[in-house]
Amino acid sequence: MPVFKDMSISEQKIYLASRSPRRRELLHQIGVGHELLLLRESASRGADVDETPYDYEAPRDYALRVAIDKVRAGLFAMSRRAGAHKPILAADTTVALGSRIYGKPRNVANAEEILLELCGRKHTVITAVAVGLAERIETRISLSSVHMMKQTPEAIRRYIQTGEPMDKAGAYAVQGRAAAFISRIDGSYSGIMGLPLAETAELLGLFGIET
Repeated sequence: MPVFKDMSISEQKIYLASRSPRRRELLHQIGVGHELLLLRESASRGADVDETPYDYEAPRDYALRVAIDKVRAGLFAMSRRAGAHKPILAADTTVALGSRIYGKPRNVANAEEILLELCGRKHTVITAVAVGLAERIETRISLSSVHMMKQTPEAIRRYIQTGEPMDKAGAYAVQGRAAAFISRIDGSYSGIMGLPLAETAELLGLFGIET
């Protein structure tokens, strides 16, 4: 990893390596100023981070690897820019049923398949958070259990028609209409949304960012 000559933290801000509006809202909630540091995700340019699970990779290991890789990609991008460097925060949220990893649905049919498998069962939501500056990277992991009530195929299709599931890991948003499917949560609500705030605040404190 590159070593930065200027490692001052200016104006108590961080860089957020994520396009997620939910993560931005959650950082605003705890008063953390931030700027977006967008990584390449277009098919024409290729991705900076490969989010394809490895064969036999455990869901927890997968989420942690992707979060760290996002920070490393952000640090590399920052090393090519002038100015004061600030901590970079990245996160990855993964839904798991046993050892099976559920990412964002590929299409409507895949969203329906995912929700039919999750409804009526308890699954785990894993959110890994990583913060890096220069050669230092610190991480935390949030594990939450979500109990979903069994739903009819018709109810699931009506939910999918709202469009809400299509950019969400596990094909649902806990803060959206899918809340009607959920009977119990054990763990971090903000972690299920995509950024566990207690763990995030602890990590940022290690880099001198107060919440």
